[in-house]
Amino acid sequence: MSEEGAKVRAAREVLSAEDLALSVQVLQEFYVQATRPSRTGRLTHGQAAALIQSFLRFPVQESTLTLMRASLESTHRFRISPWDAGIIEAARILGCRSVLSEDLAHGRDYDGIKVENPFRPKRC
Repeated sequence: MSEEGAKVRAAREVLSAEDLALSVQVLQEFYVQATRPSRTGRLTHGQAAALIQSFLRFPVQESTLTLMRASLESTHRFRISPWDAGIIEAARILGCRSVLSEDLAHGRDYDGIKVENPFRPKRC
């Protein structure tokens, strides 16, 4: 199976989970990446918006001042981007113990929020 095919399969597994939670920021990032003009097979606005609507079956952490303040503190404390810190802190507010990320370091623990890369090849 190709690397892209493996990613598609992993993404489908993630979306079939019952304990998934999202943040508004993650939904916005999905939209930007899915509709990016340079992307082969990009989605139309309508397709991406419909998928986002379907993702609302999961708990979603809205952007709030509390989240922003926590994100700024984590940006400084962990030396990560405000965007990554926002995802970590949204997970914390939602009561999650882990974050799925292809960008953050797999296995890294951010004060109780552990990063898991769902696309990382599994070892036997």
